Amino acid sequence: MLNWMVLALESNRVIGLRIAKLMRGGKAAQREAHRIVSEKMVAAAKASTSLMAGASGDKIVEQYRTMVAANAKRLSRKRTRKRKSR
Repeated sequence: MLNWMVLALESNRVIGLRIAKLMRGGKAAQREAHRIVSEKMVAAAKASTSLMAGASGDKIVEQYRTMVAANAKRLSRKRTRKRKSR
């Protein structure tokens, strides 16, 4: 039960970070939108495969938490842009 609650909190943070990125617009936002859709499809396929293989609900939640943690880390990094010299 605790795993589910922690997943909800962690996911909420990632959703906020993603919304902020999407609101900034541009190519990075387009890439993020595509990434969101593709990650959802991969995660659903992975969860389905795990369920068919007999994995427990907790194991599947842990798989999701791993993906959410990776997204949180990626989205919270400070990016520095290199300016093109003219």
